[in-house]
Amino acid sequence: MRFILRLVLNAIVLLLVAHLIQGIRVTGFGVALIAALVLGLLNALVKPLLFILTLPLNVLTLGLFTFVINAFILWLAAALVPGFAIDHFFPTAILAAIVMALVNLVISLMT
Repeated sequence: MRFILRLVLNAIVLLLVAHLIQGIRVTGFGVALIAALVLGLLNALVKPLLFILTLPLNVLTLGLFTFVINAFILWLAAALVPGFAIDHFFPTAILAAIVMALVNLVISLMT
């Protein structure tokens, strides 16, 4: 049940981010739900590998490179889900990754 709640909340966050940031398009709640599911799968499968591969760069930037990894995961999800699009990696995906990370932090603290 908690998984479904977090999935729906992430879909709502994705719709909010698409509304706030120009260059991100989500055609509807169903697409946002699928995109949230794909984001969750990519975060579980691809992100740890990317984090390990870029660990020296992440240490050098004091963890700020994590936002670039998050932006890449978001951009990859947009490439995989029809109806979800991000126009540019820099600055659109980076800004979206920062906003989503902050909102997900607040959601994690609340649940």
